[in-house]
Amino acid sequence: MTAPSHRPHQGIANARPLNPLPAPIADPDETARLNIRRSDRLGGVLHEYEHAA
Repeated sequence: MTAPSHRPHQGIANARPLNPLPAPIADPDETARLNIRRSDRLGGVLHEYEHAA
């Protein structure tokens, strides 16, 4: 059985990230310029978000 190429949001073995999270963006002007893409999973029950290149 091969490993799936998709991994859900939950980390592998519930491990913490190696690097600390960046500071949140609080300026509304900066959040308006973010290019985010949403992917629906399980027929739209789950949603995944990623930065678009």
